[in-house]
Amino acid sequence: MFRGINTVSVDAKNRLALPSKIREILRDNQINDLVMTLNPWDRSIWLYPLHEWIRIEEKLSSLNDLNTGTRRTKQIMRGYATDVSLDANGRFVISTEMIKLSKISDDAVVLGQGNKIEIWDSQRWCEERDKWLEDITGSDREDNSLLSDLSL
Repeated sequence: MFRGINTVSVDAKNRLALPSKIREILRDNQINDLVMTLNPWDRSIWLYPLHEWIRIEEKLSSLNDLNTGTRRTKQIMRGYATDVSLDANGRFVISTEMIKLSKISDDAVVLGQGNKIEIWDSQRWCEERDKWLEDITGSDREDNSLLSDLSL
């Protein structure tokens, strides 16, 4: 559903305006309710349509609380989950704590990821992206079993 990349500004009130293409997708699919949470691995922000978040909640519920990693993932994702409403200009507020944890400054990258939107600090995104591209270039592509069935 969501794809593409855009750079947007975050104003002094921590408001971010979603790109018009994403707002069109939300409007065309009658999606009014969103949930924002912290990505526990990359410290970016994930923004889900509510119906997708409900699926994520079901998956989180199936994880074993006796495993420290899964318990921490649930604590971060659920603990930072916040209902989001867009204003008339397609903006929403990112809490001060989420801004600090995700290290988002004045410019943010809005990245479509299928069922969700990722929001990164622009500079951090460029640094991470460049590292990932370098890792991919230097790695043995035949050795990645997770991608073996994906024909690009």
